[in-house]
Amino acid sequence: MKKLITLLLLVTGLVAYAQQNPPLPVDPKVRTGKLENGLTYYIRQNNLPENRADFYIAQKVGSMQEEDNQAGLAHFLEHMAFNGTTNFPGKSMLNYLQDNGIKFGTNINAYTSFDETVYYISNIPTTNKNLVDSALLVLHDWSNAIALEEEELENERGVIREEWRTRGGAQQRLWDQLLPKMYPDSKYANRMPIGSIDVINNFKPEEIRAYYHRWYRPDLQGIIVVGDIDVDEMEQKIKELFSPIQLDEERAEREYYPVPDNKDPIVAIATDKEARNTQIMLFYKHDTMPDEFRNTQMGYITEYILNAAAAMMNQRFAEIIQKPDAPFTSAFAYDDDYFVAKTKAAWTVVAGSAEDKIESALAAMVRETERVKQHGFTASEYEVARTNILKGYEDAYNNRDKQRNSSYSQEYVRAFTDGEPIPGIEFEYQFLQAVAPNIPVEAINQTIQQLIGDENIVIAVTGPDKEGLVYPGEDALLNVLASVQAETIEPYAEEVIDEPLVATPPTPGKIIKAEKDEAMDATVWTLENGMKVILKNTDFKDDQIVMTGTSAGGYSHYGAQDPVNSRLMSNVATLGGVGNFSATDLPKVLAGKTASAHPGISLTTQDFNGSSSIRDFETMLQLVYLYFTAPRQDNDAFQSFIQRMETQLKNQEAEPMVAFSDSVSSALYGDNPLTKRIKADDLKKVNYNRIMEMYAERFSNPGSFVFTFVGNIDEEKVRPVVEQYLASLPGKAEKGEFAKIPMNFREGSFENIFQREMQNPKASVFNTITGKTTRDMKNRILMSMFDQILDIIYTEKVREEEGGTYGVYAGGSISRYPEGQTILQIMFDTDPERMKHLNQIVLNVLKEFAADGPSDSDFAKVKEYMNKSYNENLKENSYWLNILDNKYFYGEDNHTQYIETVNAITKADLRNFAKALLNQGNLKTVVMMPKVTE
Repeated sequence: MKKLITLLLLVTGLVAYAQQNPPLPVDPKVRTGKLENGLTYYIRQNNLPENRADFYIAQKVGSMQEEDNQAGLAHFLEHMAFNGTTNFPGKSMLNYLQDNGIKFGTNINAYTSFDETVYYISNIPTTNKNLVDSALLVLHDWSNAIALEEEELENERGVIREEWRTRGGAQQRLWDQLLPKMYPDSKYANRMPIGSIDVINNFKPEEIRAYYHRWYRPDLQGIIVVGDIDVDEMEQKIKELFSPIQLDEERAEREYYPVPDNKDPIVAIATDKEARNTQIMLFYKHDTMPDEFRNTQMGYITEYILNAAAAMMNQRFAEIIQKPDAPFTSAFAYDDDYFVAKTKAAWTVVAGSAEDKIESALAAMVRETERVKQHGFTASEYEVARTNILKGYEDAYNNRDKQRNSSYSQEYVRAFTDGEPIPGIEFEYQFLQAVAPNIPVEAINQTIQQLIGDENIVIAVTGPDKEGLVYPGEDALLNVLASVQAETIEPYAEEVIDEPLVATPPTPGKIIKAEKDEAMDATVWTLENGMKVILKNTDFKDDQIVMTGTSAGGYSHYGAQDPVNSRLMSNVATLGGVGNFSATDLPKVLAGKTASAHPGISLTTQDFNGSSSIRDFETMLQLVYLYFTAPRQDNDAFQSFIQRMETQLKNQEAEPMVAFSDSVSSALYGDNPLTKRIKADDLKKVNYNRIMEMYAERFSNPGSFVFTFVGNIDEEKVRPVVEQYLASLPGKAEKGEFAKIPMNFREGSFENIFQREMQNPKASVFNTITGKTTRDMKNRILMSMFDQILDIIYTEKVREEEGGTYGVYAGGSISRYPEGQTILQIMFDTDPERMKHLNQIVLNVLKEFAADGPSDSDFAKVKEYMNKSYNENLKENSYWLNILDNKYFYGEDNHTQYIETVNAITKADLRNFAKALLNQGNLKTVVMMPKVTE
């Protein structure tokens, strides 16, 4: 890394920086400090959402601080933080927060990684001073006052066991095989955060208490508070609350464990009977950037160079993948941590592969890497990458005063745990605008040449373990590496695009009618081709416009006769790009523009979704215009897509959950071909020409569409753009229709318990209650309340009291088509031996709810959360886009009277709703159990 730094100072030609290399500033809008006991804090005032704040505590402690006999304690401790503290005994913390609309799992959560553990409480209403003080007190207790009572510890063992069971699939087992091979002589080899099931089952309470007091201490903790708060007041509260926490003079050293260099390449191969895909990872390890350099202007330039290099490499990979017989099914490159280790970095290339093309895929990965090493990137490639990077910073700068709390709080977590610089977008934008144009492509190329060395190479391969499949051995893979490195590799041959997106703009049409929707504060235009255009000007983002366009029909018109082509239409129709540009050329044409527009086809609708900056609104509508008038066919891209799909679908039956999903679909829909998953054999039926014909039919009448735009919209400025690219489209005012093909749920009740071979024995349970309900605002709110309250009850009864599952999911909906078709789904994984007992609890809860309704407490929690979420959504462009699309396309007003309806609902309403649904007699239970061997 020292050699690289010296090189950078020379090749960038930035003499002033080379001589001085000034440190990066800290964003003046964030208050940072460190208490005498070593605790660090970050505080920022921010108004999005209004009257809300996020509270985080980050610990520089993870599974790497465990010894072998402690494997899993860091993660177990994270769970225990929610099971009682000094100031919040038992479940009182969660109950109190949820009483105030702070939902567990959504607003209250945590995660444990190799090197850190992070807890958060988000979207706390700051108008409630007691709640704000309580949130700080929760962070204080997580810091040094987790109770770790023996009874709670014993109860939580079951939850952790079930999390281990739920997450212990093929991916977990592949990592368990890979890490010891990828990290020889390093502690990273055996420190997966989930830990050892033996430790989870048998550790003594005093062991986790000792671990807690050893590692949870102020010098390893960071407090982050971002939101609508008074910074001075918050800083004083943090000092008063956290300063009394003592830092032991005799304390363990917090080590960051090294990853040794390797002269000869390391090869790691891992297989699993339930793995579905083959993946190859190629690492060129190098030292991490020292903190003292990372937090300087040259450090920032280095990150820019690495990002630009990755963007250019990935554009090359995208071009390769679009060709028939591509050597890999997916590929991307980046420079970051070496897999899971913070103490070593790596230039990393990751690719998906057909299982019989591992050697050719690896050869292509090495070849493209060597091509860059030997010949570098071209000036025109770099111009596209630099333009896009600078446009991203410009967009962030333009919206600098309208960023959500979470974007800052997570940034400050990384600043604390990883030493990430936080100079602020004002500095970053202005600095890169000044410096990036002076960084030549030669600086990128020489930097990459230094990173891609001949030593410190690691090759990792993962894939399915199945009869007849033989993987290339270590020698074969090393031979691929050596032989490609010895090849004569030609420079990259680039096709430069120098053509406008729309070469001949259409003659503008007219807006024939303009109306004002006072209730929604929106404008409604009727175009001469029949299209409706809805516009709502907001100030929620300073430089954002979001779009949707909807028309009725969808693939329902073809589904019964041609289910495979119908369902793949959205994937296939856009493979060729649009207008004169292929899918890989299009990003070059759009370089430096923030604009997207994508067509899609569902069962009952065809639609567009997109977004843009103010400046690039025209580009977004040009894309819409071209997708209407000039969809592009590309047979090479289609052949590549089919080959990639074949690889993806080939081994899907190896994953037990695929069989479970099939059984659930059969339980709901029977043999309906529109609901069955696409299989590898189905790809033979895919007809590209037919799909493009169907696409053209679905988008043949722009006059049937309702387009909605929400954001920073100046109507006078967008009017001529709408007239030119939307009103000019030929069409007529008619409302499209979809074909009413059978999509009904099966009636009646039944149970399907079946066995499936699996590596990690578990029972997967699915219960569904279906029926018919009037689809109106009140009933949809009732369904939402019902499933939210069930989540609370099941968390308490099945997860906490029984320790029987990591979580029970409950979700319900009432469909538009078939009209009023209603479904409540309840799913969980558990120990096969406990399945019957736990599922009986799940079903009893439903019966009790239908008989007695919800408790006062659970009812109040959900109603409070829905009120809080509603007020947060009012300042989101996406909320209003959905509201206006529903009103003007579907004729549903989901905004007016929404919160009044929520607050008018009673417990009796919920009881009656549940009772009416259950009484229709459509309960279906599907259970997948492990196959019992004789």
